Amino acid sequence: MNQYFLRVNEGTHFVSEPPQNGMKYLGFERIVLSPGNFHVSNSQDFEIFLVVLGGRCTVKVKDRIFENIGERRNVFSGKPYAVYIPPRMDFSIEVLGFGCEVALAKALVGEAAKIEPYLITPSQVNSGKWGISNYSRTFHQIAVDEKHPAVKLMVGETFTPSGNWSTYPPHRHERHNPPEEVFLEEIYYYRVDHPKGWGLARHYSDDGTIDFAGVIKDNTLHLIPKGYHTAVAAPGFTVYYLWFLAGEERVQFPYVDPDMRFIDQATKMIKNIEDNLSL
Repeated sequence: MNQYFLRVNEGTHFVSEPPQNGMKYLGFERIVLSPGNFHVSNSQDFEIFLVVLGGRCTVKVKDRIFENIGERRNVFSGKPYAVYIPPRMDFSIEVLGFGCEVALAKALVGEAAKIEPYLITPSQVNSGKWGISNYSRTFHQIAVDEKHPAVKLMVGETFTPSGNWSTYPPHRHERHNPPEEVFLEEIYYYRVDHPKGWGLARHYSDDGTIDFAGVIKDNTLHLIPKGYHTAVAAPGFTVYYLWFLAGEERVQFPYVDPDMRFIDQATKMIKNIEDNLSL
């Protein structure tokens, strides 16, 4: 592991926040609650999307109560519930049933947001497929546009199947030069569908200050302040990651590694062949 690739401990509470984590905006928390337990906190200068990874809970934010949310056993068994928590608000999580695990995707905004707390239900989560062939993967878009507003944060989930590549060809979003590229930090929180499962992540930058490949295991956190990034699931395993971004604008213009842009053309060719074969 290195400064960009961290193991999330198996305890009940894990926190990674700026500037200690090397990020300007993004932070992450994972909270595991057993039956009968509560978690009480304040969002401080962060806006937060609380994503229910598994189990059921009741979330209170200010005077809003979101009761009995969460219907999937774990991240591999359905779409998520999520709650938007604005900055400088008290909130609490009460576990229901046999327990609950939540992730807090956090972005420093330094101001009181004018957005009220709200709930995102599984029926409001858009899903689909990106890529093709052995670099196809499915996604859940939890909050990426004005349908689910935020000051800076965008958040979603990706599922990379056995042997496939994800976020491929590699892209970055480190320079603010719209519409070619917009500066965004990103964090991936990886889970694997088997305790011995694994994958690989590749992370590198043009200037060579970042250049490594890391082993993805269950509960790995990948901090991406800059640089190109991609990942692959080892055959036999599915790799999930919760992804979230924040930066200069709440819009995505990923900049694909110029040396690999030819792959986008191959994608179009493969799709055309598949479409014709299906006629």
